[in-house]
Amino acid sequence: MPADAARRYAPRMNPITNPAVSLFAALALLGGCASVSHRIEQPVEVPEPVPQMTEDSHYEATIERGPEYIDALRAEPAPQRPLVIEGKSERGDQRELASKGFVRIGNGRYATDDAQALREALDLGSRVGADQVWLYHDYPSDDGESTPTRLLAAYYVRFKLLFGATFRNLTAKERESLQLEGGVQIGSVVGGTPASQANLMSGDYVVAVNGMAVADRKQFQEFLSAAAGKAVTLKVIRNQQRADRVVRLGAMPVAIKDP
Repeated sequence: MPADAARRYAPRMNPITNPAVSLFAALALLGGCASVSHRIEQPVEVPEPVPQMTEDSHYEATIERGPEYIDALRAEPAPQRPLVIEGKSERGDQRELASKGFVRIGNGRYATDDAQALREALDLGSRVGADQVWLYHDYPSDDGESTPTRLLAAYYVRFKLLFGATFRNLTAKERESLQLEGGVQIGSVVGGTPASQANLMSGDYVVAVNGMAVADRKQFQEFLSAAAGKAVTLKVIRNQQRADRVVRLGAMPVAIKDP
């Protein structure tokens, strides 16, 4: 399909940028007496991971997760119409998008590359809730024709950060004051992330994940990575009070490997 025809359906794209985020910058050290009170928050309901379903024969899911699961991990609600972008290198584009938190949820494959196929691809993008649709035109390599013969639409959704906050090991003085053998202290919290939505704040101490004691920063990161995409319960100390915080973790960054 000629390039001017494609432009009638695909709006021009500005460079992809991550939305501005707010940071809680101040670190509030918690000291004093080791006796603490307890407060328990109610857990949240987590949707079970189920396969994506669609009646469109052109659609091929690339992650085995259904719409409820994908919606729970979204950084933002699905747009009414996805942003449409003419891709250059399928693998290169995917690598760059992954670094920005975008996950490829599926593909639309069409035997022709014409206005009808493009309309169907964009309509499918809206139905699967894609944030962005990247288009690729497959040219035949044997006869040297300049007209594309097939269309690939790659559908992307931007997921939340895995956690969304910095954290550090406790000092010896903090462990002694709180009578703890380990744990981490939360530093900066990024707005709109799982940590922020669970009401974690700079200065909070995290001492356990799902009932398992946190030894140090390394182990806390391992706990988070192992539970990516799920809800975890953190035991938190704030102002000498203990509370459970249920955090719905985001997705792990997708590693793109060269063939």
